[in-house]
Amino acid sequence: MDTFAVDNSRVANNSLPHGLAHDEIAPNNTEELVEGQEADEEKISMPTPIPHADEKSIAVEIVVSSELTTEEWGDRIFLERQVERAFYAAAKALKALRDRRLYRSTHSTFSDYCRSRFGFTHRHVNYLIAASLVVDNLMVTNGSHENPDETGTIGSQIEKLNETGTIGSQILPTSERQVRPLVPFEPEQQRLAWQQAVEKAGGKIPSGRIVQDIVDKIRERTKVPNPYRLGEVCILLPKDNPELKSFIGCWGIITHVGDYSCTLRAWDAEYTVKIEHLKSLDLSDNDCQFMQQLCVRLWRVHQVENRDSAVDWLCNGLGKQLKPYLSPLQEKLLADVEQEYGLT
Repeated sequence: MDTFAVDNSRVANNSLPHGLAHDEIAPNNTEELVEGQEADEEKISMPTPIPHADEKSIAVEIVVSSELTTEEWGDRIFLERQVERAFYAAAKALKALRDRRLYRSTHSTFSDYCRSRFGFTHRHVNYLIAASLVVDNLMVTNGSHENPDETGTIGSQIEKLNETGTIGSQILPTSERQVRPLVPFEPEQQRLAWQQAVEKAGGKIPSGRIVQDIVDKIRERTKVPNPYRLGEVCILLPKDNPELKSFIGCWGIITHVGDYSCTLRAWDAEYTVKIEHLKSLDLSDNDCQFMQQLCVRLWRVHQVENRDSAVDWLCNGLGKQLKPYLSPLQEKLLADVEQEYGLT
């Protein structure tokens, strides 16, 4: 059996197995060394230390408190409000970009800029900006109003945020949809309707549906007169009505005026909508008369059975043209269609 040696000075006593002495590892005759022994000496690995039988393991349990400090509560509420009111900050930023025309170096129109940069439609941007103006109005306290800064906050109001998600004792909207029904109202009516919606929601932030219900009830009580009249030319505003989204920009003639709604005849159908879904073109009497006659012509063409699909293409284009006249080519095309189907 070959002999080998271990330098005891390089081995700590506490690294040896219990009960094993140094003299049991290597014999005393270390005078003779075989060739390459120094290299082998470096490769010797000691056994893993084995704990004494009388040693005990101590389990350490780390406990993380679930309670938040006062500072942590403040940070949490601040960050939650930032998330919830992100629409407001975005709306104020969009308004500043629009008003200062900061898009002009890359885009010719604000609509193109919003669609390219943020993926926002023109209508969505209008909703956001209109909602931010309502929120500004709701922030009025005791007849005073602080101007929002560039971050979309109101001065020191961040410091006033409490655990209920309010500013002081004031509960504010967290999404554009919650205030959309308030946009047509006057500032005083907006504040009244929002306060009633908060009460109906049990002192919490109300949903858009609750706000809409309050708005409808206020209209019933106040009997706001219908501003439209028979024969008036208006365009459809889909707003939050999904059934009208495909008819955005279409014009028509008022054929019936109700307390809170109107019936509008367009080139292809009649629609009964709430007054907030209409916008008058404010045309003169002569221009209104021309548009009424044009609407009748388009309506008659649309009633033709088995008509060519190009007819609907023509009618749809003229049904969205807001000018009270036709170009010579448009008049010729429409007249040819009428003659083709025997409507002249």
